[in-house]
Order: sequence, then C-alpha cells, then structure tokens
Amino acid sequence: MDLVIGIVVGVLGGGGIAFFVQNIVLKKKKEQILQLAEQEGESLKKDKIVQAKERFLKLKEEHETSIKDRERKIQSVEDRLKAKEKTLSQKIEEAGRKDKDLSKKQSELDTKIQTVDLKHQELEKIQQKRVLELSKLSGLSQDEAKNMMMDALKDEARTSAMSHIKEIMEEANMNANREARKIVIQTIQRVATEQTIENAVSVFNIENDDVKGRIIGREGRNIRALEAATGVEIIVDDTPEAIILSCFDPVRREIARLSLHQLVSDGRIHPARIEEVVSKTRKQLEEEIAETGRRTCIDLGIHGLHPELMRMVGRMKYRSSYGQNLLQHSREVANMCAVMASELGLNVKIAKRAGLLHDIGKVPDEEPELPHAILGMKMAEKFGEKPDVCNAIGAHHDEIEMTTLISPIVQVCDAISGARPGARREIVESYIKRIKELENLALSYDGVNSAYALQAGRELRVIVESEKVTDLKADELSFAISQQIQTEMTYPGQVKVTVIREKRSVNYAK
Repeated sequence: MDLVIGIVVGVLGGGGIAFFVQNIVLKKKKEQILQLAEQEGESLKKDKIVQAKERFLKLKEEHETSIKDRERKIQSVEDRLKAKEKTLSQKIEEAGRKDKDLSKKQSELDTKIQTVDLKHQELEKIQQKRVLELSKLSGLSQDEAKNMMMDALKDEARTSAMSHIKEIMEEANMNANREARKIVIQTIQRVATEQTIENAVSVFNIENDDVKGRIIGREGRNIRALEAATGVEIIVDDTPEAIILSCFDPVRREIARLSLHQLVSDGRIHPARIEEVVSKTRKQLEEEIAETGRRTCIDLGIHGLHPELMRMVGRMKYRSSYGQNLLQHSREVANMCAVMASELGLNVKIAKRAGLLHDIGKVPDEEPELPHAILGMKMAEKFGEKPDVCNAIGAHHDEIEMTTLISPIVQVCDAISGARPGARREIVESYIKRIKELENLALSYDGVNSAYALQAGRELRVIVESEKVTDLKADELSFAISQQIQTEMTYPGQVKVTVIREKRSVNYAK
C-alpha cells in the first residue's frame, strides 16, 4: 500500500516538474517568435517605405512630363490661332477693299441702266411712231397685223413640221423596219404554202345518169331521207355524170359525199340503208378528224395537247375562211411563228403551239355569240393551255390587250398567211364596198379632184387641184389620208397613198 502511494506521489511530482519545464520552454519559444515577427515587420516596413518613395518619384516624373506635353500643345494651339487671326484680318481688309470696288461698280452700273432705260423709251416711242405710220399705210390695226403675222407663222410652222415629220418617219421606217422586214421575208420564204380555193358546194361524180334515178328514189323518198340524215341539199339536175352537194358546213358535205359513194358502190339505196350508212360514215369521219388532229400535232412537234383541242384541230380540215382551208392556214401560221420566234430568240414551242390554236374558235361544237378569238381563248383556258398561248389566241385580232411577245408574232403571221396572193378570195360585194370606201374617204378632203383605188385596194391615187393644194400641203394630205385609213378601215396588208398635183394651162386658138 505504501508502495502504491509512493509511486503515485512520484508520478504526480514528475508530471508537475514536466509541466513546469514545458511552460518555461514555451515562453522562450514565444519570445523568439515575437522577436522574429518584429524583425520581419521592421524589414517589411522599410521595404514598403522605399517602394512608396520610388512610386511617388515615378508618378511625379510622369505628372511633370504630362504637364510639359500639355503646355507644348497649348502653345501650338495658341500659335495656330494667332496665325488664323492674322489671316482673317488680312481677308477682312481685302473684303473691305472689294466692297468699296463693288460699290463703285454698282454706282457705275446704275448709271448705265438709267442710260439704257432712256434709250429704250426713245426706241419705244420711235417704234410706236413706225407702227402708226405702217397702220396708216396698210389700213390695218396693230392687232390685225399681229394676227395676220401669227397666222402666217402658224402655216409656215405647220408646213415645216409636216416636212420634218415626213423625214423623221421615213428615217424611222428605214431604220426600224429593216430587221423586221428581213425577218418577215425570211419567214415567208422558208414556209411552203399552197393556193386554195374552196366554196360551199361539192361535186359527186357518177358513172352514168341511171344512178341519179336510184338516188332520187320512188317519189323522191331516197333523196329526202339523205337530205334529212345529212343536212345537205342534194341537187340532181341535167349536169352529166355529176350530183351537186350544197351546204355551208364542210363536215356535213363530206359526210354526204362519203355516204353517197358507199351507197352507190353497194347498190342498195333505200331510207333505212341511207340512215345506217350516214350514221356509220359520221362515226368514221369523227375518227378521221381525231386522227387528222393527232397527225398534225405530230408533224408540227407539238406535245401534250388536250384530246378535245386535238379534235378541234382535226375539224379545221373541213372548214375554210374566205376560200382558205383553215387547217392549212393554221399549220402555215404555226410554222411562220416558229421561224419568227427563233429569229427573235423567243420560245419556239410556245409560238408554234399558239399559231396552231389561234383559230380554234372557228370550229366549236356549238356556235355562241362571241368573236372567234375570245371563244378560242376561253376554250384554251378550259383545256389547260398556258397563259402565253391563251393571250396570243385572244389578242390576234386585238379583242384583248397583248401581254406577251408571242401575241404580236401570232397576229403578224396570221395577217401574212391571209394577205398573201392566192390565199383567200373575198366576196365580190365586200371587195367593191371596201374599194368605194377608200375612194370616198379621199374625196372627203378639201382640194381633192378625184381618187382611184388600184391594185386590189392596196394603192390609193389621189389627184388634187393645184390651185388649192401646194406641194408641201400635198405631203400633209397624204399623211392625213394614210392615218385616217389606218384608224378607221380594215384592210389586208398595207395601202399606199399617192397624192398627185399637176398644173395644167389650157387655151384654145380660134
């Protein structure tokens, strides 16, 4: 027990001594650390003071440098201002001298103006005296003389203007029409055409006149049945070996001709057989019309045409206009349109398509009261043709406004095809009426003695009275007549207007 107590006391005594020793050691270390920290702080303080002094000196130098630069700039600006002030003073002095000179010149100019005004007043007085003297001598007042002078100047100006207009038009026609004439001539030369004459009758040839009786039938029942089935008037007269078929519709005439040919070849001619043959022939002809339209499109290289439009193209084969076969006319127009479009750098396929379809309004299944150009345009729109083609069809007779370059080409080619010699034959009455209208139009002008239409109405010769119409007014009269013909009349091709003025002096020796 005592041993344990001794050990405990020893341990506690050793721990106290160790604690005391440790406290002494820690105090010494703390003092050393504080000394080191004070030394480092002093050294850092000295370094910072040195750095601050260096920074201050550097900033001071920079500040002094910037102040010196600013002073130099201010001095430079002051020098420039002084120079400008000096220059401005010189300019002010110079402006003052010029102002004095201008004032002096102004006074001199005012003096001269006053002198001119005095002279002008004197001239006006002299002019008035001369006018009064001239008025007394001529017996005319100043206003009357002025009006006479103005009328004379107007006539002279009008005559001079007409001569200039004529020269300008001749020069414009020479320059502007050169290429157009070349293209038109090349187009006409490159298209081979036929001369066609058709009418409203067809002749059916027979081998002998005995067939006529069989065609007429007992009490005319066969011929009546044939006329009722075909809608064609059948004329059986004394003409040897011929029967005349008369109808305005070429398709009906063709159906009647083919039906007669089959009936005569077969030998069985009676009303029932006639109706059967006519019905069969009508179907065959419709197939032939469709085939003709298809073949025409293939020949011209036109693709994608609606079957109904193709059928109408085939119907053109049996339609004529003024004796010109409509299909041949349309093919001719299509070829010429292609040539012109190629020469002008336009779409050849569109031009050829529009040329072929431009007259489809003449062959509709029904006959509405519309111009054939408008009707054809509506049909083309209905069957999906392009706007360029539709506009060319509707505008080729100026029923609507032209919106594409293809439209005038179709119009020109249509006129060329219809106006060429041998293409069409006009009705005599309409031809004579047009000729008389030409002559009457020329006779309506003052000073015209007589007028004659020559070359089928393509030239109008106007003979004027030499006392009433001068040479210069003859040019004016020719221009006025041509303009009135162009605006008021419809004619194929062009009309040449020739004004003839001749002075004749006639006396008789008795």
